[in-house]
Amino acid sequence: MQHIDVLCVGVASYDFVFSVPHHPEPDEKSSADAFVRGGGGPAANASVMVARMGLTSAFAGYLGLDIFGSIHLEELHSAGVNTELVVRGQYTTPVSGVIVKPSGDRSVVNYRSADSILHRDTPFLSTIHPRVILFDGHEPELSLALLNQTRGRGIITVLDAGSLNRGTSELFDKIDYLVCSERFACEFSGSSSPDTAMERLIAHARSVVITLGKNGLIWKNAGGEGRIPAFQVDAKDTTGAGDAFHGAFAGCLAMGKGWNETLTYASAAAALCCTKLGARTGIPEGAEVEMFLKRRQTLR
Repeated sequence: MQHIDVLCVGVASYDFVFSVPHHPEPDEKSSADAFVRGGGGPAANASVMVARMGLTSAFAGYLGLDIFGSIHLEELHSAGVNTELVVRGQYTTPVSGVIVKPSGDRSVVNYRSADSILHRDTPFLSTIHPRVILFDGHEPELSLALLNQTRGRGIITVLDAGSLNRGTSELFDKIDYLVCSERFACEFSGSSSPDTAMERLIAHARSVVITLGKNGLIWKNAGGEGRIPAFQVDAKDTTGAGDAFHGAFAGCLAMGKGWNETLTYASAAAALCCTKLGARTGIPEGAEVEMFLKRRQTLR
């Protein structure tokens, strides 16, 4: 049995990221100022963030037997991510086209074959024992099966809920930590107020963090509630910032860090991710996050 700090379960995509001077108008042909390509996807990116913290990480999900799946698998290997739980098949690897505007905001178009979603009978926890499992909701059947396998094993569970879909709606009240976007919170609650959404979410989940982008985050659990502002950086691309946050959050839980330290570290990782074009290229090393936090502490 192999012990892993964090197992990340969900989607892996291959991203094509274009930096543009303005969002293209209808029927307009435009040129990009910069371009990067590489692996992406919430759970896959989170697994790289964990590895870059110096921890052991594994990714469980699907990659096709095409060139994009092969390139992405090699990227995960190079990052030090355990890929023995990756399932490869005939369906195409999910792909994303990302258009990044000068403000750092982005638009994303993703394609994923519904046939590539993994089944609940895929055996996973027979070979590894993770301290923490991070789900992104994009593998609902597998995730629910894994949750059943964690019972009584002392495994911490976290959900990255980016939007309200089948996976996130089935998982959010069954895990230890719900770390969701403002979009998910508002879609679930029917309210445009994150504070109102928090009250409705905490009635179902044990510990809730709502990330608010440039406005930081709010949190609530049995230990209290609070708000943490975002770190101010020169944002070039916000793609992957949430993935870095979730990976860092799960990594800190695996390390046994305190609650405020966990949220601060994850916020710093997300901020640093925004300073580079592309999600995978923007994910910082753990030493980079530590140095960033030390500099901010010195400036206070």
